[in-house]
Amino acid sequence: MAITAADVMKLRKMTSAGMMDCKKALEEAAGDIEKAIGIIREKGKLVAAKRADRETSEGAVKARIADGKGIIVCLGCETDFVSRNENFQNLAEAIADVAIANCPADIEGLKACKMADGYTVEEAVEAQTGKTGEKHVLVAYALVEAPFVAAYIHKINGKLGAIVGFNKQASEAIAKGITMQVASMNPVSVSAEDCPAETLANEKAVAIQKTKDELVQKAIDAALKKAGINPAHVDSEAHIESNTAKGWITPEQADKAREIIKTVGEQKAASLPAPMIENIANGRVQKFLKENTLAEQDYQMSDEKISVKDALAAEDKELKVVAFKRISLND
Repeated sequence: MAITAADVMKLRKMTSAGMMDCKKALEEAAGDIEKAIGIIREKGKLVAAKRADRETSEGAVKARIADGKGIIVCLGCETDFVSRNENFQNLAEAIADVAIANCPADIEGLKACKMADGYTVEEAVEAQTGKTGEKHVLVAYALVEAPFVAAYIHKINGKLGAIVGFNKQASEAIAKGITMQVASMNPVSVSAEDCPAETLANEKAVAIQKTKDELVQKAIDAALKKAGINPAHVDSEAHIESNTAKGWITPEQADKAREIIKTVGEQKAASLPAPMIENIANGRVQKFLKENTLAEQDYQMSDEKISVKDALAAEDKELKVVAFKRISLND
């Protein structure tokens, strides 16, 4: 049967696919609109599969708040050109609307939610991939439930945002300030008490190793100086060879440096005092918690040096952050 311009326009309105894609789908479906819609959907899946290994470093972060619940979601794509496109932004907004309407527990639940046009979120994202020929992906989704929830989306690029749950109503100023703090400072948890055990274990291991390395290096440097060798000239094998060639150290000094580095390093490593290492490492972990947990961080919105927990207490002694979620395409 003949495919009319009206048929093409009808299918385009239903699917937002390109004119030529709509015409080809109608021709393949012999004019059957429902079959043509299916063909366009399948094309989206095919293009999505072909683009699956592409990076999606661009996109849009959106947030919604309703009835003590806040959602934040990120739709990703490959290029800034596509991310600024109206259709892409509209899809991201529509997904955010679906998310707050349904408040699914996780990203897989969101993918299965139905859009207004009958597509699932996952199908809608695949369809957009088919329309542009560029990979689209639901990068992240998070939900926060609390007595009061605030949101912040970075207005300049729209690729960074945060939602924060409070235990009670907060002023507009402190709510905005804390959500901006979360977005900009990227804390690992609300407080030291709820810092993930895995994060603490990793930081402790790093702190112990760093402490050991520093103590060993300190002993090596002292031995090198005693031997009349500048530690900076022999801090790597490449430097030893380079500085020997330049005449900054003699071949004999180079050999002596290698011997000191090996023997003194091994001796010091074998005799490091465990209690001292533990104390230094614990101090470093505490410093990490102060700099990376929200409550202990310096509050960036204040001209005075004040922690976030003290900024909250200054407004209301009972006011606390109970949860937060942050999404960024820049990290």
